[in-house]
Amino acid sequence: MVHADLASQGRAVRAAARQLAQAPDDTRQRVLRAVAAMLDARASELLAVNAAEVAAYAEGGPGRDRLLLTPARVDAMAQTLRDVADAPDPLFEVSDASTRPNGLRVERVRVPLGVIGVVYENRPNVTSDVAGLCVRSGNAAFLRGSASAQASNRFLVDLFREALRAEGLPEDGVDLVEDPSHEAAVAFMQLDDVLDCLIPRGGRSLIAAMREHARVPYVLDGDGNCHIYLDASAPVERAVRIVDNAKTSRPGVCNAVETVLVHRDLAARVLGPLAAAMPSVELRVDEEAARWLPDARRATEEDWATEFLDLILAVRVVDGLDEAIEHVARYGTGHSEAIVTEDSENAAQWVRRVDAAAVLVNASTRFIDGGELGLGGEVGISTQKLHARGPMGLRELTCQKWVVRGEGQTR
Repeated sequence: MVHADLASQGRAVRAAARQLAQAPDDTRQRVLRAVAAMLDARASELLAVNAAEVAAYAEGGPGRDRLLLTPARVDAMAQTLRDVADAPDPLFEVSDASTRPNGLRVERVRVPLGVIGVVYENRPNVTSDVAGLCVRSGNAAFLRGSASAQASNRFLVDLFREALRAEGLPEDGVDLVEDPSHEAAVAFMQLDDVLDCLIPRGGRSLIAAMREHARVPYVLDGDGNCHIYLDASAPVERAVRIVDNAKTSRPGVCNAVETVLVHRDLAARVLGPLAAAMPSVELRVDEEAARWLPDARRATEEDWATEFLDLILAVRVVDGLDEAIEHVARYGTGHSEAIVTEDSENAAQWVRRVDAAAVLVNASTRFIDGGELGLGGEVGISTQKLHARGPMGLRELTCQKWVVRGEGQTR
């Protein structure tokens, strides 16, 4: 039954994708602006639906925070839709063009991927962000959220369907899997005749399930075991401010810092102020850092490899840049890695040698976000290298098509 229902629903989404791919740019823009206006007008309804789900949620910690919608978060969702609507249209953009010696005119243009499937946990804001990015880029969005956020997700999907209908576009261009069970998730990952691309937004268990069951090309929105290296020349006040922001502004997200690496020559000056600036953060330190933070919990090998998604921060003292880069190479997940330094050569070495989707110099890891980087929004942050890496905005939801124009040439 699950397979039959999903297959039927999927066929409708796929048919809608073909129409969305041909929809005029201004029509796609109006859909997003209409949903943003509805979010403004109906925010209290959405918040009431979401509050009931948060009250029923049995767990605490980062899961509850990801599920929670607040007036500010709803406002941010609406603004993201407006930003995406205002962004340049990625479709049929010519990426390169040339004329061959035989007179053939060759170019490559951007076209939609088709149907984007997203599997995600909690995070109703993902529903709005992904649906908006998909519609704007001429793709259909087929979404499978978690049971804990089903009512919030349904509310948001219905707003998009209403806006699509109003513009004469098929409402099935945005749809939600009604069955949030594990069996339905596995069946969803195997819709190879419906989905053109799968994107998981969740923890390790979801990523493992995707790798085991998916029959569709996927882009992994992977773990964010992010690091900040405080170089010997790092100004103490700046270093503390950056780490504090990267850890405490929203600890349950993938671009929050999880480990701080501190140059030995800076440790005596920075570790005390760092701990004082973040009294709510549990520090887990190596033996060297414990010289200045004797009351802190000792770090284990597992801590270096853990994405805490909580007010927990691992701290290690290193001899210098090479050791810091080696630590990142061993334990990092390829997400976002930052250095705080006034040494331009060390900054350049960090940028060249660290293998990650994003590297930062003298800035918080929290900036690795589609909106912050000028993409309007994102469907996820890819830690892969094909076909997209880093925050995935509108252009990352397209592929390229060759167009060849001739005047009767034959080979």
